[in-house]
Amino acid sequence: MGSRHSQFLLATAMGTLLAIEAGSAVAQDQVATDDTVLETIVISAEQQLKQAPGVSTITAEDIQKIPPTNDLAELIRKMPGVNLTGTTASGQRGNQRQIDLRGMGPENTLILIDGKPVLSRNSVRMGRAGERDSRGDTNWVPAEAVDRIEVIRGPAAARYGSGAAGGVVNIITKRPDKLGGTVSTYLNVPQNSEEGYSARGNILLGGPISDIMSFRLLGSYSKTDADDANINADANVDPSVAPPAGREGVVNKDVRALISIEPTADHVFDIEGALSRQGNIFAGDRQLTAINPTLESVIGDETNVLRRGTLSLTHRGTYDFGDSLSYIQWERSINERLLEGLAGGPEGSITSTEWGRIRLDNLTAKSEWNLPMELGGLDQTLTLGTEFRGEWLEDNVSNQQAVNGGISIPGTSPNPNDRDPNSSSLMWGVFLEDNIDVTDRLTLTPGLRYDYHDAFGSNWSPSLNASFEITEEISLKAGIARAFKAPNLYQLNPDYVYYTRGNGCPVDYPSVGGGCYVVGNPDLDAETSINKEIGVNYNNDAGWNAGITYFHNDYKNRISSGLVPEGLAGTARYFQWYNVPEAVVSGLEGNLNIPLNDALMWNSNFTYMIESEDKRNGQPLSLVPEYTLNTGLDWQVRDNLLLTLSATHYGEIASPTVTATTGGAVDNPEPRDPYTLVNLGFKYDVNETYRLSGGVNNVFDKRVLREGSGNAAGANTFNEPGRSFYVALSASF
Repeated sequence: MGSRHSQFLLATAMGTLLAIEAGSAVAQDQVATDDTVLETIVISAEQQLKQAPGVSTITAEDIQKIPPTNDLAELIRKMPGVNLTGTTASGQRGNQRQIDLRGMGPENTLILIDGKPVLSRNSVRMGRAGERDSRGDTNWVPAEAVDRIEVIRGPAAARYGSGAAGGVVNIITKRPDKLGGTVSTYLNVPQNSEEGYSARGNILLGGPISDIMSFRLLGSYSKTDADDANINADANVDPSVAPPAGREGVVNKDVRALISIEPTADHVFDIEGALSRQGNIFAGDRQLTAINPTLESVIGDETNVLRRGTLSLTHRGTYDFGDSLSYIQWERSINERLLEGLAGGPEGSITSTEWGRIRLDNLTAKSEWNLPMELGGLDQTLTLGTEFRGEWLEDNVSNQQAVNGGISIPGTSPNPNDRDPNSSSLMWGVFLEDNIDVTDRLTLTPGLRYDYHDAFGSNWSPSLNASFEITEEISLKAGIARAFKAPNLYQLNPDYVYYTRGNGCPVDYPSVGGGCYVVGNPDLDAETSINKEIGVNYNNDAGWNAGITYFHNDYKNRISSGLVPEGLAGTARYFQWYNVPEAVVSGLEGNLNIPLNDALMWNSNFTYMIESEDKRNGQPLSLVPEYTLNTGLDWQVRDNLLLTLSATHYGEIASPTVTATTGGAVDNPEPRDPYTLVNLGFKYDVNETYRLSGGVNNVFDKRVLREGSGNAAGANTFNEPGRSFYVALSASF
């Protein structure tokens, strides 16, 4: 469906909502009513947008039913519109899978913890194909400390600013309401000895300690071992090189502390600090096929460590005229890792036992005010807000690629010693939203956000969402918004240099003797996306819930490494990151929840990708299945015993046919065939103190192996682990 066609349909739908409701309002005026006056409840724009069709919530009870092995992403992936992918469609770093919302890629998913941005992955170098050797940012909080996870897709996410073009994942932590604590343990053992086991333990303490003060303290340790170095040997499509690596391991250590002070009933102050350490267990991964003795010697060792620390102050206020939420947060990420090659075949592979260090500091601040009012005879809540994001990167590791003698690239220092290791960006934003109850059946939520970035300048993000109750059980909702993403500091920095000695040059512009360079571009524009959705939902008093949503994103100015040279410097061509004119993503999401009886509940959802295409070359934007179906049956055997049978079916994942870095043909453009994973679990509340859960993941042992990386594997670039057995025990006091 074309862009203009989809925009026309959306505009028609919104116009129809207004027309139907106008007629309905006239009819209602002609009907006599009694003298009963009900108090009008007006909610904020944010609360209203969380009722949009592209919003899902994972509760603490959902997490308890089938706890994740290691990363919350394992649960989030089962929501409609959600998949796990690497950061690029090239398949490089394929096992470093992260949340991908509506096929827009992990870089367009904004991760929040308690509403505050998590930006640690930006401390990891971005390669020419858009890949990062990063696990993402969904694993900084253990599952047992999570109260709920809000997954916000589409137009409703545009209010969160840069990085939310695909959507937002907000991880909301528990706040104990009485003095006590919980100790939890978890163990997952795979049936296949080539796959890594997982174990974790944590303690959560909290509650009030005086009339005006409460606290929360979390300590957690978890470990997932790496896969065997030869796990993919039998699937390797290129026996002339070492087999592609399996999943690397990770050791997480987390401490979080919160003091909450409530001097009056109308004001709450939260002071919070957190310190986390993620160290890997190396499984042999590298960006290209090249391998070397240094890399092989550190398999099984810790080769990178990412530390994240935060300090924040939050204020929530209630006033006669409305309420407010304000915070300021400082986040420091320290990325230490063994040095990697920056050019040719060793690029992205460990080549040294010397450690490098990258430091990223982020300062974020936000203030949001909700003001209920009556204007023009309509009840509404006006939201006013402002936001600041500052980012400072100190990186004397990624900018060390020298430029060969006699070659001069404008704006780029040829000698790494002359390059400034510091780069930064500053961005300010203001936004306005209004949640308007046009009638008791029609709600409109217009919004406008303005951001100013010190590199690319201004960006406007208008939005309009509408909700219409056709009947008490059927509702129609639609939305349109302009979302954006600022260029990252690697893409903007002309001193960040990638070099290929020849084979990595674009096929239309081969090496003329000195290879090819790709450098950052300080003149990049922001990526933008016009996100549209329309959905219908059915919900009755018996617990039935069903819905279907169509979404369409027109993605413009996507940032990619250039395939057309900016110039010839001596015997080398040089390229820059540039803005791709147009791409498009569209699809369908749906859900069906049926209470079969008092004890049986059947929940299902699906995602179908209609289109995911870079218009310059017809390539997919990310490696996601054509369709995904999640289904689960909950059986409440007794009040204290729940059994859960669930399954996920993944459709075919199409392979790219053209490489992102050279524009040449992919050597082995094989798709990943459809497959199904089935899980079985139980949750047993022994008594008020103890809870036991356990089960089997991947009951039928459907293992899927990685066949290669990028060119060598098509879409077969990640591992899906086989059957495993888990048990979890928690005690509350």
